[in-house]
Amino acid sequence: MVLHPGKRAIRALGIAESFRPKAEKSTLAGVVVRTDLVVDGFVLGAATVGGEDATRAVLSMYRKLKREDVNLLMLAGCVISRYNIIDVDEVARKSGLPVVCLTYNESAGLEDAIRRHFDRPEGRLESYRRLGPRATVLLRTGQKVYVRTAGISREDTKSVLEAFTLQGGVPEPVRVAKLLARSARPGRAGS
Repeated sequence: MVLHPGKRAIRALGIAESFRPKAEKSTLAGVVVRTDLVVDGFVLGAATVGGEDATRAVLSMYRKLKREDVNLLMLAGCVISRYNIIDVDEVARKSGLPVVCLTYNESAGLEDAIRRHFDRPEGRLESYRRLGPRATVLLRTGQKVYVRTAGISREDTKSVLEAFTLQGGVPEPVRVAKLLARSARPGRAGS
């Protein structure tokens, strides 16, 4: 799919997670937001904490929406749920959509942490390395974000992020998805 960042009616599906420290599953929430910042849909899913099913979970959420009008996927991190790694290229290929994976802090990487957490880290390390390096994007708000992308140029990535970011560095599809994931998480007060 060709993305036209200047188009008025772009819709992004933002996906974020929330989990309790000892939980077996994390709650994933997806929110469809239009460039006029109207929330236009949502979907819930789950991934295994410490598992290897995050890519399938993201694709399942996208398919469950049954929306032909979503133009882009925005992920709140490629490594979620305690080192459950999302394969950004596979998500882009199987969804047919560009993917932007966002993080917000500088980091030397996660290889040492993965080695500490798993007895046999080889497969997970290989998946992590396939993600490649992050690129830094400076938004008009003055905030830096770090991105890994598939199916979208760096220039279009910046344009799309700015179209969906009101303030700071968190685009509305991801910000609202984080709020929904926290509120939908099992065991949360009031749920």
